[in-house]
Amino acid sequence: MDSVFKTEGNRLIREYDSEKVWIEPWGSDSLRVRATFLTTMEEKDWALLPVEDNEATLEIKEDQASITNGKIRAIMTAAGKITFYNQNGDLLLEEYVRNRKNVKDFCSALKIDAREFKANLGGDFQLTQHFESNPEERLYGMGQYQQPYLNLKNCTLELAQRNSQASVPFTLSSLGYGFLWNNPAIGQVTFGKNITEWTAKSTKQLDYWITAGDSPAEIEESYAKVTGTVPMMPEYGMGFWQCKLRYQTQEELLEVAREYKRRELPIDVIVIDYFHWPTQGDFRFDPEYWPDPEGMIDELEQMGIKLMVSIWPTIDKKSENYQEMLQKGYLTRTEKGIRITHDFLGNTVYFDSTNPGAREFVWEKAKKNYYDKGVRIFWLDEAEPEYNVYDFENYRYHLGSNAQVGNIYPMMFSKAFYDGMTEEGQENVVNLVRCAWAGSQRYGALVWSGDIDSSFESLKNQFTIGLNMGLAGIPWWTTDIGGFHGGDPNDEDFRECMIRWFQYGAFCPVFRLHGDREPHSEPLGASGGGMCPSGADNEVWSYGEEAYQIFKKYMQMRERLRPYIRRIMEEAHEKGTPLMRPLFYDFSHDLETWKIEDAYMFGPDLLVAPVMNQGQRSRTVYLPSGCKWTNAHTGTVHEGGTYVECDAPLDTIPLFLIEGADLSIQER
Repeated sequence: MDSVFKTEGNRLIREYDSEKVWIEPWGSDSLRVRATFLTTMEEKDWALLPVEDNEATLEIKEDQASITNGKIRAIMTAAGKITFYNQNGDLLLEEYVRNRKNVKDFCSALKIDAREFKANLGGDFQLTQHFESNPEERLYGMGQYQQPYLNLKNCTLELAQRNSQASVPFTLSSLGYGFLWNNPAIGQVTFGKNITEWTAKSTKQLDYWITAGDSPAEIEESYAKVTGTVPMMPEYGMGFWQCKLRYQTQEELLEVAREYKRRELPIDVIVIDYFHWPTQGDFRFDPEYWPDPEGMIDELEQMGIKLMVSIWPTIDKKSENYQEMLQKGYLTRTEKGIRITHDFLGNTVYFDSTNPGAREFVWEKAKKNYYDKGVRIFWLDEAEPEYNVYDFENYRYHLGSNAQVGNIYPMMFSKAFYDGMTEEGQENVVNLVRCAWAGSQRYGALVWSGDIDSSFESLKNQFTIGLNMGLAGIPWWTTDIGGFHGGDPNDEDFRECMIRWFQYGAFCPVFRLHGDREPHSEPLGASGGGMCPSGADNEVWSYGEEAYQIFKKYMQMRERLRPYIRRIMEEAHEKGTPLMRPLFYDFSHDLETWKIEDAYMFGPDLLVAPVMNQGQRSRTVYLPSGCKWTNAHTGTVHEGGTYVECDAPLDTIPLFLIEGADLSIQER
């Protein structure tokens, strides 16, 4: 009998019955695995970038075959089971198989294959990939999920995009590997104690990428090489961004900017939020409320402030662009029911970001009406997209059904503007976007955590989200400081939450104030940009004198850190290094750091320990071993490998400098 294995170049292939499996090198110390029950394998790279062929060692024996690329080795049995090892022979990941196909392995009557393809009507498959679970393993990354767990072991996560949820399916393991589920289908992953399962509701094939490394940083850098890194953050991205829901007129926005300058407060960016347009999908200013965009932008530029403008992907049926976009096939389709995908202040349909023509169309409108007037930063809102009803199976795109490709939508939205801006010659593109998928970072995506609650509980969730987003390969991340939903600037309890959040925000990759504060003001009119109400004031002077002085202190501290922030932004651009990361990223040798879920490193030199509980005025901080640490506020030096108690009055967030760091935290 002929062997089930063969090779093509550096690719190991197993063919048995209807299944084809490919394993091939894809970047240093990394392998890509694909499998299908169709006659041909699709050559779509999805999140992955094309790579030059790596040298790999392939070996075929009677009962198994192996492929080795640097520090990773895969062994596949003749029965089809795949197991991965590092260069020391340590087990990294093993498929979960429970059948009788190979009695030399664990023999089971359960009849569960590692790779299960179950046919859907129409020709695609529901796919489940099973792996064995190591109960002691710790898993991180996966993007943005509104829950408080940094270690994702024993968690179940939906592989789908929602407002405040971003599925970025890359996980970093404490066992020394990184794993990318390279499939944009709607699905689920379960990191169970007894089994790990990845599922896709509708797909043509299995596709994942795995890498081995001796440290979290090495794994992260290998991942960045095959999915891309962020551009270099422009200088205006490193300072303070002012935003609220929503500045209703040109004069209101300019007066806020002028007040920042009168108070001599540092500010780099100010933002025009949604419904500054006549109709959703027009992609232009409403002249009644924004009569002179060029003059407004000129005045802001003279003050040293950049303008960011909100773009929604919603196209109202009354928009001047709707009929042309409908005719050209540029709109998302519904499988059943009326073709409406969002109904906020109008009946709207999302444009189809997976369609290259639709991307070019939307960019050309934005270029004419915003970019050519001087706008250089865009806020790509509603980017999941946020359907009124998350019936994922009811929507269809140019690239396929939403169930099959839906998670790629936000990445393609970012790509539309990145491509357009770079074609205009702009370098170092950064656009704020409410969602992302693996690879979004290479299109200048600055992700924020969506419409979240304004509470200490929500702040704790954002803490873990920011770290897991960085480990998922999205180093540019931020929150609405103070949360989005609710919060009255005159409420003393909310003021405390706001102060603690602001302190934390000063040590996020982007330092941005936003929120829908209470009470609301009334709409200015019945049509166009006047029909949407606004939230209460949300400037740094809106929360009373005590809060204002604390905000001012941290705005000035952020400015003093600008040279340091520039340096760690360069590391993110060059190597994919997260700006904010768990302690184990820099101190993986210290096993205690893998347990710490309430402090983080902001770059290699600064340990940040936020206060995330109401009324808390002191806290315990673990300082990693191998060096000494200096309290940035008191100057006290501590030995590493110890827990220390430190004061945290309302105006203080605990900060520690690593031995030898030269950072300007305090005024000199």
